[in-house]
Amino acid sequence: MIRVLFDLKKKYYFNSLYPVYRAMEKDPDYDIKFYVGKDQRRVLGLFMVSERDRIAGNLEQQGYAVTDDPGGFDLVICGDALYKPERYGDVVRVHLDHGVGIKTLRIRNIVRQPDYHYHVFLEGQYWYDYIKSLGWDDKASFYITGIPKLDPFFWENFYDKASLIEACGLNPDKKTVLFAPSYKPSCIRFIQDKILDLIPGYNVVVKLHPYSWGGKYAPHGQHRYYERLAKKNPNVFLIPKEDIDIYPYLNLADTLISDTSSVINEFLALGKHGIIYVLPMSKMKHSDGMDSVSIDPAEWLKGAFLHMFRPEDLVPAVESALNPAPEMKQKLKTYRDYFFTGLDGEAALRVKAKIDELMKGK
Repeated sequence: MIRVLFDLKKKYYFNSLYPVYRAMEKDPDYDIKFYVGKDQRRVLGLFMVSERDRIAGNLEQQGYAVTDDPGGFDLVICGDALYKPERYGDVVRVHLDHGVGIKTLRIRNIVRQPDYHYHVFLEGQYWYDYIKSLGWDDKASFYITGIPKLDPFFWENFYDKASLIEACGLNPDKKTVLFAPSYKPSCIRFIQDKILDLIPGYNVVVKLHPYSWGGKYAPHGQHRYYERLAKKNPNVFLIPKEDIDIYPYLNLADTLISDTSSVINEFLALGKHGIIYVLPMSKMKHSDGMDSVSIDPAEWLKGAFLHMFRPEDLVPAVESALNPAPEMKQKLKTYRDYFFTGLDGEAALRVKAKIDELMKGK
């Protein structure tokens, strides 16, 4: 029996791990448990409160086995480089990134742990080429299998678009615009209530990053602003804090507005045209001087996605994204083929097959 730990540093990492769990759970060779991180939120602007017990309790109610000790396993599957990796012991470490965008933290965090080897599964050729350009292709074992997180998009009837439209109180005869900004850096303060310019012509749905609700990494003002806006405007649907899964809404949306969030690439995987708000501070850096994004946002998906530089660009950008020219469609296909491989709902099965191989050879 192979003891497997799915490591949830953050609650919202669950979506990136679930398809592999789904592929492994019926295999009698694997004994699976989940470990939950602190996933803190800020209370009263001062105190950090752990959400671990609540998250673990919810998982147990749903039938998942949970442990409070990350040691003693043979294999750990994580959505980011492990926090305090020494606690996990001598294990096989499988890395399935929780986002498929252009933020470089996904590889930076691995390289910053030189004493620990990771098996990293990538969504496509682009990220391997970028890692190789940094000279880091020997810092881990890399496999281009497609990313399991995207699998549900390609599972037949997994999402019920009609039911979601009804649940959100949207007009089924209108196109839906999804506003899904990152938490930092974010276009929230630039867009503000400009999204009201899209009413009444479109359904407007707002999905905030989980960090926009917690107060630890971003101010509470990010969610409070849109809570007030949605309360005043019944045509704006704000996805509740508890609903951390953006995928049903990406599947529903006809176009998307974001900034540096990985949802941009996830929307690309669906073959739909989105809008990138290019923030004034395009060249962003980590504290060690490394670029925080792998592509200048002004160049990201250029020619396939629209780029906004001012709030006033919103309405024409939405109209163009919803009515793409033939050149945009061809460009989108080129990007999609480079950024992703195996958009077929079976990436988790390919990852499991490789894990089976790794564990047999251990």
